[in-house]
Amino acid sequence: MAVSETPLSQPVSQVITTISNSERSENMRVLVTGGAGFIGSHIVDELIIQGNTVSVVDDLSEGSLQNLNPDARLFNVSINDAPALEKAFAEAKPEIVSHHAAQISVRNSMYDPTNDAQVNIIGSLNVLQAAVKHDAERFMFASTSAVYAKPQRLPMNESHPMMPESVYGVSKLSVESFIRLYSNTYGIKHKIFRYGNVFGPRQNPHGEAGVVAIFTGQFLRGEQPTIFGDGTKTRDYVFVSDVVSASIAAMGDAGDNETYNIARGIGVSDYEMFDTVAAAADSSMHPKYAPVRPGEAEHVSLDPAKAREILLWRPRVSLPDGIAQVVEHYRRTH
Repeated sequence: MAVSETPLSQPVSQVITTISNSERSENMRVLVTGGAGFIGSHIVDELIIQGNTVSVVDDLSEGSLQNLNPDARLFNVSINDAPALEKAFAEAKPEIVSHHAAQISVRNSMYDPTNDAQVNIIGSLNVLQAAVKHDAERFMFASTSAVYAKPQRLPMNESHPMMPESVYGVSKLSVESFIRLYSNTYGIKHKIFRYGNVFGPRQNPHGEAGVVAIFTGQFLRGEQPTIFGDGTKTRDYVFVSDVVSASIAAMGDAGDNETYNIARGIGVSDYEMFDTVAAAADSSMHPKYAPVRPGEAEHVSLDPAKAREILLWRPRVSLPDGIAQVVEHYRRTH
C-alpha cells in the first residue's frame, strides 16, 4: 500500500524536528545500543534535540565517533560483554531502551552464522536482561523484513507467515520471541519495528548492507557498481528520518506490546534504484552483474498501515529526495 510522501528540502535533523515538534516527548532517560551507528546515531540526535538524557552503548566496531552526538554519554562496550553492559545500565538507569546494535549483513550471516547468533541473539538477550534487571519501562527493538517467508502477498503486513530465508532473519525473529516472553513474564513494555531497507546519510558506503550508500560511493569514486541478479529484485526503501520519527512516536504509551512494519509500502527494483542513484550522482555508468547472494529474497514490500493507524506515523521522504541527500552528504564528507 503506497502512502503519501513530502519532498525533502532541508537537512535530516530539521525534517525530523519539523515532524515531531508537535508531539515532543517529556524528558526521559534513554539508552540506545548502537547509538554511534547509522540508524542509532540519528535517533540519538533527535532524542537529544527533544531534551532527553541519552546514553549510548556502542563498541565502535561498526559505529563511528564521528556519528556520536557530543551530548550523549558513551559507554564503549560490546553487548556481548555482559558485565560491562550491566555496569552501563546501572549508571545510565534508562527508562527506555532502544536496541539497534546488531550484525546487519545478510551475506555475512550466511557465511558466519555463529557470529550472527552471538551478536544478534546472545547480545540482545544481554541487553534485554539488563533492561529488566534495572527496571526499564519500555524496550524498543530494531527488527527486519527478513523475518518473513517468501511473499504470499505484497505488500506484506505483520500477520504474514514468517519463515526467514537467512540466518540474519532467523536471529532477529528469535529475539522478537524473547522480547515477547520477557514482556509477558516481567512486565516490561515493548515495541518491535520490522524495518524495510533503511537508507540515508552516515550509512557505510563500503559495507555489505545499504545499496544506496554502496552505489553512491561507487559512482562518486568512479567504480562500476554491481547488481546482484538480473535487476528485477525489489526492496522497500525508507529514509532514515522516517525511521527516526517512528521511534519518537513509539516512546509514548500508544501501541505498546505490538509489532510494526516501518516502510514506504513500495517495492523498488534494483534497476530503478541504480538509475535513480546514477542520476543524482550525475553518472552515465552502466552496471555489471553478479549472481544473487545466498539468503536474499526476490521481492519485498511491507504494509505500514498498522503504524499509520496506531502510532500516527507515515513516511514523508520520497526516494529521489532521500537519495539526493545521501549523494550530497557523501560529497561533503568524502
